Amino acid sequence: MATIFSKIIAGEIPSYKVAEDDRFYAFLDINPMVKGHTLVVPKREVDYIFDLEDEELAAMHVFAKHVALAIQKVFPCRKVGEAVLGLEVPHAHIHLIPMQSEKDMLFSNPKLQLSDEEFKKIAAAIHEAWEGNA
Repeated sequence: MATIFSKIIAGEIPSYKVAEDDRFYAFLDINPMVKGHTLVVPKREVDYIFDLEDEELAAMHVFAKHVALAIQKVFPCRKVGEAVLGLEVPHAHIHLIPMQSEKDMLFSNPKLQLSDEEFKKIAAAIHEAWEGNA
């Protein structure tokens, strides 16, 4: 059965896409810890990130790097943090989170409530910055 991320990639479930190529898809987390919180997923459905082939894992991180650079242009921050948890959805994914301090990476923090318009504006801004990096 397809994961929620596979359904998002297929367009069966809407998302706030920020970047995409033939192998990877990046979209805003709908329960963001901070503005710009983005998920990067492989289009190929694989549960555990370390089950990806070495080349695919490396390519995913290079793709994530370009998305992170775009996020940093839109949301000036000290760094864009990366987290790989993988328990909540059985589809490999990387969280990219703009951070001013390590506290911004605490998944126990309250999540932001953003409007559809805010999500669209953020996604468009990151996408535009990503296209400038690609």
